[in-house]
Amino acid sequence: MSKYTIGYDYGSLSVRALLVDLGTGEEICDSEYVYPHGVMEKELPDGTALGIDWALQHPQDYLDGFVDTTRAVLEKSGVDPQQVIGIGIDFTSCTILPTLKDGTPLCFLPEYQNQPHAYVKLWKHHAAQYCADILNDVAEKMDQPWLSLYGGKISCEWVVPKAMQIAKEAPDIYRATERIIEAGDWVIWMLCGKETRSACNAGYKALWHHKNGYPDKAFFKALDPLMENFVSEKLSEDIHPLGEKAGNLTPEMAKLTGLSTNTAVAVETVDAHASVPACTIADEGKMLMIMGTSTCHMLLSKTERGVPGTCGIVKDGIIPGFYGYEAGQSCVGDHFAWFVDRCLPADYYEAAKEKGLNIHQYLREKAQVLKPGESGLLALDWWNGVRSTLMDFDLSGLLLGMTLQTKPEEIYRALIEATAYGTRVIIEAFEAQDIAVNELYAAGGIANKDPMMMQIYADICGKTIHISGSGQSGALGSAIFAAAAAGSENGGFHTVEESAKRLGKLKDTVYQPVAENAAVYEKLYCEYKKLYHYFGRGENSVMKRLKDLKLQYAK
Repeated sequence: MSKYTIGYDYGSLSVRALLVDLGTGEEICDSEYVYPHGVMEKELPDGTALGIDWALQHPQDYLDGFVDTTRAVLEKSGVDPQQVIGIGIDFTSCTILPTLKDGTPLCFLPEYQNQPHAYVKLWKHHAAQYCADILNDVAEKMDQPWLSLYGGKISCEWVVPKAMQIAKEAPDIYRATERIIEAGDWVIWMLCGKETRSACNAGYKALWHHKNGYPDKAFFKALDPLMENFVSEKLSEDIHPLGEKAGNLTPEMAKLTGLSTNTAVAVETVDAHASVPACTIADEGKMLMIMGTSTCHMLLSKTERGVPGTCGIVKDGIIPGFYGYEAGQSCVGDHFAWFVDRCLPADYYEAAKEKGLNIHQYLREKAQVLKPGESGLLALDWWNGVRSTLMDFDLSGLLLGMTLQTKPEEIYRALIEATAYGTRVIIEAFEAQDIAVNELYAAGGIANKDPMMMQIYADICGKTIHISGSGQSGALGSAIFAAAAAGSENGGFHTVEESAKRLGKLKDTVYQPVAENAAVYEKLYCEYKKLYHYFGRGENSVMKRLKDLKLQYAK
């Protein structure tokens, strides 16, 4: 009898579920649930206004999405629920929510439904940048030894700055909060009835180290007196590795979905990290780019070494037996969507419609005939701040070289090239510390749909690029972890590595650098680096001054 697992990929706008046959590796069917509340950037459901750089979500969407997609894949496939031996989820991170001790989100309580700080803070909530600035200053002055493992700076997207923002702006809500937890860990809690913290989340996003634990109480007190006992009061030191079983599905969840209470629930992982085993990666020197609204860069190494600009280095944080390195760019797909939504003339949409293409396809068709450097444009890819290597979300975008003859497709291509330059900066930061990056792998919607962009990346980065064989690499990776959590005795696999070997896949498509293009891009990259340092390293802080003026009008 065939055995199956379901992987759930919780993204910024929706959750996708994928049913996988463990015997054949076949992706049987999938289902997507779009969050009704979406991303709340302007106001809460009751109309309460939000400030600049806020990005919130409603946790009920996560549970409704789980139930809806589970029912859908079971109905589509006709698979006997008893044959589904495991489920696993990945989640956008760092995405946190405040709860009571039993896991009830504060925003579920009537008295907090109009309080922004009671809701989920999505990964791209950047209103805590000032807290990150304080944290980084305190960490440097206190000579915190863990700081180098996060590239020398902690992002405002991570757990502690977001928790600091609650403590400083809504101390009553901070005091009422009994748990601050990653949304992915919270979903696992709701599925199996037991609070289970992932080593992946704790290590990359919450300053936890496999040997040293969290920073001490003195550090947290220096951030804010309310936070002296932050770890014992709001977090948990019961940390679990990837591939481990968190528990079994509760009777309530089994009833809602149609699954069995015998179904194993895997420890949750970060969305980007789940794609690594899905792309068959289980050794050093292979950097995976998970390309969507943002891009995360994953790399395995046997060495633990601080790399400037990395988001974290965690033992067993991606694949057991390796130190997992994470870096990233906070604006990629969002970059291109911004341009399409805000800057295109109507006749481009009309022309795309006449040709039966969506607007991105139409722009790529026009942009791909351009030669490197032909447009005379150069951009900085900071439309949503900078995650790596500057770790500064007060920085903003730049487009240089426009004239009255500049065309939309030239700008579109320049924005794509800018994101590739940003990836090369990250690669060079690793290589400068003797962490090998021999070849690139790409997963996500962009990797599978945009050959032009992949070739540009190969030319700019000077690396061979392999493409994920699954259009749902995150969900597939989650299904791979689920198969390991279920165990071989139940029809799964002994280890994550074995599960990845049996279920992971790559396309035959491989992109190689084109020497002629690479030569031109080398010149452009030199100019990019000059702008990168000029605006990003403090020589000209005009971007920060402009943001300060903007914030004055928002008060």
